[in-house]
Amino acid sequence: MRKTIVTDKAPAAIGPYSQGVELNGTVYVSGQLPVNPADGTIPAGVGNQTRQALDNIGAILNEAGLTFNDIAKTTVLLADISDFTAMNAVYSGYFPQDKPARVCYQVVALPKGVLVEIDAVAGR
Repeated sequence: MRKTIVTDKAPAAIGPYSQGVELNGTVYVSGQLPVNPADGTIPAGVGNQTRQALDNIGAILNEAGLTFNDIAKTTVLLADISDFTAMNAVYSGYFPQDKPARVCYQVVALPKGVLVEIDAVAGR
């Protein structure tokens, strides 16, 4: 069974994709930019941007009836790998116990000139 996950508590998709899709009990959360869904602003600094991106993921998970504890894997895209430590300082607070599998890459550029984008895969 397939279900599209949509919430106004996370930024709307800026392209032809869904915020999230559930397929047979697995929820795939699209890469979340650090955009505040209330006003469209992007916070300064990689720490604040990491927090906003993860809050957006949390809103989508909540809409699907899941939490951060249900995440099995994330992908973190950084505009600059030297932000790895600062990103991890915030990221680790969202996963105080069981941490998901993860990949982290430096990329040439991210949409809207942001410093970080994060996606997630969660399951029931």
